[in-house]
Amino acid sequence: MIDVSQLVWLFLRLKGRISRAAYLLAGLLANLIPLFLLYRFTLVPEGSTESMGWAVAFTLIGILAIWAIFALSVKRVHDLGKPGAYALALFVPLVSYVAFVILCVMPGEPGPNRYGETTNSPA
Repeated sequence: MIDVSQLVWLFLRLKGRISRAAYLLAGLLANLIPLFLLYRFTLVPEGSTESMGWAVAFTLIGILAIWAIFALSVKRVHDLGKPGAYALALFVPLVSYVAFVILCVMPGEPGPNRYGETTNSPA
């Protein structure tokens, strides 16, 4: 059974640490859901009530996805032993690509740090 509290922590909370693999996989999921909604929006006739519904869904889920990606990035930065404000680099054009690659490949601090005892669990 899926533990909803773990999913809420992973995608919405700013405390704790996550590993490279968890960051990459959760980040892919957080990006794919809005992309699916955008795809569905492009399939319906322009100006129809159905297109308005898909547009609203895309906007709401898109905002939630931006927060989820930020929350994931904060936890990943915490795993590196740095303050969560470093995750704001993902919102700077061009710098965001470098920051994403660094977060995906740089190993976290082994053992506990000031942001949590272990990776992939709430602080």
